[in-house]
Amino acid sequence: MANFGKRVPENVSGDFFVDSTCIDCDACRQIAPTVFGEAAESSFVKAQPSSSTDRRQALRALLACPTGSIGCLGGDDVKAVMKDFPLVVEEPVYYCGYNSPKSYGGNSYFVRHPAGNWLIDSPKFVAPLVRQLETLGGIAHIFLTHRDDVADAERYAEHFQSRRIIHREELSSQPDAEVVLEGPGPWELAPGFVAIATPGHTKGHCVLLFQDRFLFTGDHLDWDRDQRQLSAFEDYCWYSWPRQAESMRRLADYRFEWVLPGHGQRVHLPADEMRKQIQRLAKAMKGE
Repeated sequence: MANFGKRVPENVSGDFFVDSTCIDCDACRQIAPTVFGEAAESSFVKAQPSSSTDRRQALRALLACPTGSIGCLGGDDVKAVMKDFPLVVEEPVYYCGYNSPKSYGGNSYFVRHPAGNWLIDSPKFVAPLVRQLETLGGIAHIFLTHRDDVADAERYAEHFQSRRIIHREELSSQPDAEVVLEGPGPWELAPGFVAIATPGHTKGHCVLLFQDRFLFTGDHLDWDRDQRQLSAFEDYCWYSWPRQAESMRRLADYRFEWVLPGHGQRVHLPADEMRKQIQRLAKAMKGE
């Protein structure tokens, strides 16, 4: 629970505030961009909610915050907002919320599918979300992009009797995973679901392409909201930046319209524009 006595000085006065336990994961700024902004090392409340929509978004951000760093002094019915998660991105894809500190606040996603639902990376294992996922039909498959963002995947797999999918190079993070990807891929995991190896951030990093429309990118790729272009994080590349650049180049061979990252801003662009953005970024990563 956030501590009003530890609130960061950048907060504007009012019901909502961010305290000094914030890890600057960006989740609140994605969920409620009109309320939360970015300071030097944390988020902060840049404007108190001015509408019922803004206030509900701020309460969603409070619930999603991995470190409980957002506080609210109002008498809002937070339990009612719990039922908002998972949030629709575009049917049948949802953002789970309840980001986990175990993955440094990484995003995770849920896909409703008649042949069995999918979880991509893992949120916190919390009762309100578990109940909502049960209502939506449970989880048959858990795709894990890489070792950093597994969070509570084991608990979800046990609860829903799901099969976890991860590359062998990342297996130390989930040693009893049910499906282990071998080699360079790609792998058709089910009709409409293709795993693509994207080594670089980590050695066995993979992304998941769904319906040639949605690309779940883990820590490989995101959208830079300030520069208005696709981006990658060289400062957080743990294995090989040249390999990550080559992995980026190969993504231009695929068609997709959504980039849904574990960290950073998601974006929806026409497929042709997305390919141009990928090609530009791959060249920039190689210093061309």
